[in-house]
Amino acid sequence: MYIKRIILAILLLGILAGGVFVYHVYTTFFSPNTAFENREAYVYIPSDADMTELQELLLPLLKDVDAFRTVAERKQYRVKGGKYILKKGMNNNEIVNTLRSGNTPVKVSFNNQESLPSLAGRISMQIEADSLSLINAFTDEEFLSKRDLNEDTSLGLYIPNTYEFFWNSSALDFRERMEREYDRFWNESRLKKAESIGLSPPQVIALASVVQKESAKVDERPRIAGVYLNRLRRGMALQADPTVIFALKKQLNNFDTIIRRVLYRDLTIDSPYNTYRYAGIPPGPITMPDISSIDAVLNAENHKYYYFVADVENFGYHKFAEDLAQHNRNKAQYVRWINSQNINR
Repeated sequence: MYIKRIILAILLLGILAGGVFVYHVYTTFFSPNTAFENREAYVYIPSDADMTELQELLLPLLKDVDAFRTVAERKQYRVKGGKYILKKGMNNNEIVNTLRSGNTPVKVSFNNQESLPSLAGRISMQIEADSLSLINAFTDEEFLSKRDLNEDTSLGLYIPNTYEFFWNSSALDFRERMEREYDRFWNESRLKKAESIGLSPPQVIALASVVQKESAKVDERPRIAGVYLNRLRRGMALQADPTVIFALKKQLNNFDTIIRRVLYRDLTIDSPYNTYRYAGIPPGPITMPDISSIDAVLNAENHKYYYFVADVENFGYHKFAEDLAQHNRNKAQYVRWINSQNINR
């Protein structure tokens, strides 16, 4: 009888210990383990992160990081880079599953960049790739040669828009995606329109960049594009002030320079971007044109205007003229206004 009691006691202790073990395992896996109060929290895991680095990232977000690691090891989780969303009240099992397969895309937006370095800086703020790796990808000579691009035209490859990327995308991932987007953008319809006006896609983009700098009004851009196409057909110089401003910035190697007024002496700068000295379209875009500006060139308004100047009675828009006499009258009004504002530079 005594031996039976001992055996029974041992069995009861075993059952109790087993129950405690099962309870511990259950709570480790399935008890809520988030420490943040918001509905969700974001975790950005670098591509080369290991478990120790991941624990450091999770430290302010979890109640028990060691319990998380225990579950992660039991589930044979391997750290993966990306952006992940943790929801309030998640348990360790859910957290590991999320970090294993829940890499969430981020929205990447860019426009109005005037150079590849500024584009690289803008993109590096939105994905893991840093600006140096991006600029190296953008300027790789083998890549440029393959795409028939050069230093002047390469900015035109990047069509401004909002795209979805995984946060841990590399510089090459970004560049290759932009190649596909560029090829998709230049569909058969747009290519035919470019051919009908006698321009290649890079020339359309370069001209669109000038149109965009001339007017922020999307509804006016097709009319301005029509002016420049009329000038090109007649063999006239474009004489676009924004190209002179770009040439000055490029000469200074400072695209943050603010130039509010083009002076007569500026028109003599020796640069292929100076459309007062050099006929035809600039060798490349002077900014990253919006899709609306590109389409404005491809769908330019058909009219007889050859000149335009800012309309001081309807700010943001321009006054157009078919002949130089009318243009000079419009221009005189603009010069009087700009002088009254003491805008000298």
